[in-house]
Amino acid sequence: MQKFVLRIIYSGIIRSFLKLIIGVKFDNANFLLQEKQFVIVANHNSHIDTMVLMASLPASIIHKVKPVAAADYFGKTKFRAAISNYFINTLLISRKSGSAIQTMKKALENGSSLIIFPEGSRGEPDKEQRMKSGVALLLSLCPNVKYVPAYMFGMGKIMPKGDGLIVPYNSFLIYGKPTLPNSNETQGILAQIENDMRELKNKEKDNNAGI
Repeated sequence: MQKFVLRIIYSGIIRSFLKLIIGVKFDNANFLLQEKQFVIVANHNSHIDTMVLMASLPASIIHKVKPVAAADYFGKTKFRAAISNYFINTLLISRKSGSAIQTMKKALENGSSLIIFPEGSRGEPDKEQRMKSGVALLLSLCPNVKYVPAYMFGMGKIMPKGDGLIVPYNSFLIYGKPTLPNSNETQGILAQIENDMRELKNKEKDNNAGI
């Protein structure tokens, strides 16, 4: 039942709302259908980031993809945790207990794909923060799982941090290619991801410059 609810919410209602009313430009994500499993690695400026990424996914795999979220926020109460898990399909992790990496690793071992924001908490609109190394450590422990870089621009203007109001803004989501790390060391993997994210950002700048 949940997978049909997720399809209706994200592939139908939220995607249409974000695309037609808000003005989000979605990259084609059908290439993900060719991947058995993956970790989407994205920048983070707003709570709407998760909705945008989920709405971009092919409908048939939405239920297999879990956005990683902080348990101390999205799971603050049992009710809030239940809502997050059912309607967002979250994988709730503890940022204090040191079990976050093992929780994500277990989810991958169970066949799920993940959405991870390596910057951690939301930053200021369109200002990048330094990536934390957790995603690189996870990928080093799961060497057969590809990561997919995803860059979003303008989401912090649609729904700024501390503001629950959603407003129209010219924004976009662009995907890179599914990639296996070319290193088994955390710092090497992190550097590779950071380079891929820079390339995506520059690619979109070049595209906009040509308009």
